[in-house]
Amino acid sequence: MTLLTMLFCLSCEQILLDSPPENTNAENFDILWQVMNERYSFFDYKKIDWDSVKNVYRPIALQAQNETMLYDVMAAMLNTLRDGHVNLRTPFDISRYLPYLEAPSNYSFDILERNYLGDYRITGYLLNQEINGVGYIHYRSFTSTILESELDLVVERFKSLPGVIIDIRNNEGGNPENGLKIAARLIEERTKIYSYQTKNGPGPNDYSPQKEVFLNPNTESPHFEGRVVVLTNRKVYSAGSYFSAYIKAIDGAILMGDDTGGGSGVPAGYELPNGWYFNYSSTIGSTVNGLNFEAGVPVDIRVQMTPDDVAEGKDPILERAIEYIKTGS
Repeated sequence: MTLLTMLFCLSCEQILLDSPPENTNAENFDILWQVMNERYSFFDYKKIDWDSVKNVYRPIALQAQNETMLYDVMAAMLNTLRDGHVNLRTPFDISRYLPYLEAPSNYSFDILERNYLGDYRITGYLLNQEINGVGYIHYRSFTSTILESELDLVVERFKSLPGVIIDIRNNEGGNPENGLKIAARLIEERTKIYSYQTKNGPGPNDYSPQKEVFLNPNTESPHFEGRVVVLTNRKVYSAGSYFSAYIKAIDGAILMGDDTGGGSGVPAGYELPNGWYFNYSSTIGSTVNGLNFEAGVPVDIRVQMTPDDVAEGKDPILERAIEYIKTGS
């Protein structure tokens, strides 16, 4: 298991205090605010004055008359961070920030299935088809495990073609190990694929040194040949953004469509006195060129899917990728 995978799978921990906390509005709010203050990794990057946020929301939290009202206040405070890895989990609701709602969807599986895919194959969780002489793979979620034997079948299917398109649009993340399996079929030598820092202390500048992460090629299995285009949109998040960051490091592979939704901070969590859990971003992830991709991994070729395209049943992002695979431009 890779370090990134282990970090993504962190279980929630209980706050260590000198004495058991009281289950009051004030105690629950203050613990939430304080742990975020000490452990959240993006205050400086996002230019957020967390003290000012506290001054706004704490008086409202203290006046909450029931659990639902308290939850609403805490959730609103966390959403000021605009971070999809930050949420508050209760028996009756889970707070969430959805970065993709402010962007065009740039995706329609209905159009893909009706007008491009034909009688496609379903190899595990990899939908695959040859489209106009180019290999096409659709991977819906990094939570869906990819087997090496499945990758073998798909690689072999497309080995005589000029390249392959890997479509991860609307893939909101999951287990980054699956992305590493694909990336290991795209490199021929040990490759630096990203770097990260961990928030490791209560001070605003308490971060671990930058750690570089390398990936070894899969030398026992067939590799994808030719050009590789990975299709992304703003709904690509978390492990999806990490996979997109890997692509930035791989020769012969590019990103096309729209920037990913981000999510470079690996989530960790704590339990409040009332039994609620909250998650927060605990790291800073960077591409090989040093870009913090919390706000998204930028594409190499930007293509938009307009309402007119949707009305006409066209996917210009896929069509542009096919053109690139065939011509190199």
